[in-house]
Amino acid sequence: MQQQEPQSHGVLTETDVDDNRVAYESLRTRPDTRAERYALGKSLRKNVPRRALAEWRIGAQDRDPIGLIEKNHEGRIPDLVAVRVARMAASPYGFLRGSAVVMADDVARLPSTGITPVVCGDAHLGNVGFYASPERDLVMDLNDFDESHPGAWEWDLRRLVASTWVAGRENGTSEKKCEEAVRACAGAYRDEMRYLAEQPLFSRSFERLDMDRLAHHASDSSLDSELKRAAKRARKRTSDRALPRFTAEDKGERRIVEEPPLIPRLPDAEAEMLAEGLDDYLQTLDPHWRRMLGGYTLVDVAHKVVGVGSVGLRAYVALLEGSSGDDVIFLQLKQARRSVLAQYVHGENARHGHQGERVVEYQQALQTVSDPLLGWTTVDSRDFYVRQFRNMKGAVSLKKISASALANYAGLAGRLLAKGQARTSGASMIAGYLGAGKNVDKAMARFARAYADQTEADHEALLAAVKSGRLPMAEGA
Repeated sequence: MQQQEPQSHGVLTETDVDDNRVAYESLRTRPDTRAERYALGKSLRKNVPRRALAEWRIGAQDRDPIGLIEKNHEGRIPDLVAVRVARMAASPYGFLRGSAVVMADDVARLPSTGITPVVCGDAHLGNVGFYASPERDLVMDLNDFDESHPGAWEWDLRRLVASTWVAGRENGTSEKKCEEAVRACAGAYRDEMRYLAEQPLFSRSFERLDMDRLAHHASDSSLDSELKRAAKRARKRTSDRALPRFTAEDKGERRIVEEPPLIPRLPDAEAEMLAEGLDDYLQTLDPHWRRMLGGYTLVDVAHKVVGVGSVGLRAYVALLEGSSGDDVIFLQLKQARRSVLAQYVHGENARHGHQGERVVEYQQALQTVSDPLLGWTTVDSRDFYVRQFRNMKGAVSLKKISASALANYAGLAGRLLAKGQARTSGASMIAGYLGAGKNVDKAMARFARAYADQTEADHEALLAAVKSGRLPMAEGA
């Protein structure tokens, strides 16, 4: 199969997507060999030298981060926009978490090889964490996919390394140690991608980081201790343990406790629409899980504000009860909108008419194992995806790890990012481009430092916009 030469920067087109996409259409078309794809990836260095990945040259006159954030606020619940701004204003890392729309606009204008697997779209260091597999084993993987979309692999890696440098600075880590952490991240990504590119496609689909493998990769003793503490906390985050935290008895029935403005009760009409949406959601599950969940009854729903980037979008928690009072499941419904990457990848925008379905498909593509209750629905003409609210989710606190632990943890994140992308397409081409040396590691370190500086400047611009009254900010959010 002939493939057009990928372009070096700007909007990607559908022809840039790796020809493994042919698998969606036919099993009778033989793709290029692994060696051919590796050679093609290596040849891309002529148009996009690996040192070009270090570039950060977009001038202030060509950027409008506050304008992009304001546009991203359109359609959100007005009263919660101030909460979102407060969480972004808390620190440069908080700003980076909430400004995926800004970084998407930035990285889309930087040099790119044109190799486009499915990418996370919001691959910052905090978007790695624990959760339960369908077998109830604790695994670690990427864990936020609201912005997932086919896109340039470099976009994810750039965001991950930049977030590593920003997080390091907030912990008081020296610039030298921040650079070491970024190089560890990029190096682990490179090593894992090259390893997986040599594995059969089928085998790649089963690569995962459970607690046994995690202990092997966590070489720093302080990180190992923090991982164990985080895993212990995650194992306690289940629906039955959430009952006393989020619910109370009311006239013999269990209800979700209100905590305005973050957990308000819904008007009856909205609650009814949510119940209808959950009935439709059941049809998106595999038959076994549909039958299982059909044995539960919806007893209450409420709005619940979560995260940073998602604040202001509709997000609900639903309490389902089985045959006894302690047999419960909490489901979370999160509004899904068009990915911030979509406008930069032409030819892919019409593939999913339902944005919740997009999130579900790409989460299952990037994670080795996913929540079996992952599905989608529509409520009041808005797209949602649905998942377990308490599924043994947990994460390492970035504020509690040392400089050496930061490098080790960033390496784990880089490895997981490579694993996710390699499960979709383009692994051999990416591996061919990366090579065995440290050229990309060095380039990403230069970029990460420059973009950390930019993030701090953008954070200051946000604070100035709040001070001038351009952006609202809630107190104590």
